[in-house]
Amino acid sequence: MNHPYDVMPNNIHLVLRIQKTNGKESPIGSFAKFIAHQFKTKLERESPNELTAYAVQNSDRSFQFWKRDPLAIPLLNEKIFFQRLKYIHDNPVRDKWNLCEWPEDYRWSSARFYKDGYDEFRILKSYFE
Repeated sequence: MNHPYDVMPNNIHLVLRIQKTNGKESPIGSFAKFIAHQFKTKLERESPNELTAYAVQNSDRSFQFWKRDPLAIPLLNEKIFFQRLKYIHDNPVRDKWNLCEWPEDYRWSSARFYKDGYDEFRILKSYFE
């Protein structure tokens, strides 16, 4: 990953650069499907009882990990990019969450990296590179 993100208690915000599409699936659909398979595999192996919380009776699936139709906002210019960057990084400090005092204090966000270059997980490169 080399773009802004935050992982919140019940959602995730990512800025992704699409390099190549994956057949007929949308990029966000392909991402969600891949991660859902990873969740399912991990739960089956490590916590099978927790997997039942995601069971559904749909004709096209047995488990549902994501909300249907996730919001994908095209970042068509730098103005929109910086608006989304600010939204993502400010998310943990908003009244709804109140997870930290400053955006860069939230561990599960790229805010600190964009402020001072620190990357605890060593997964980031600046969008500006």
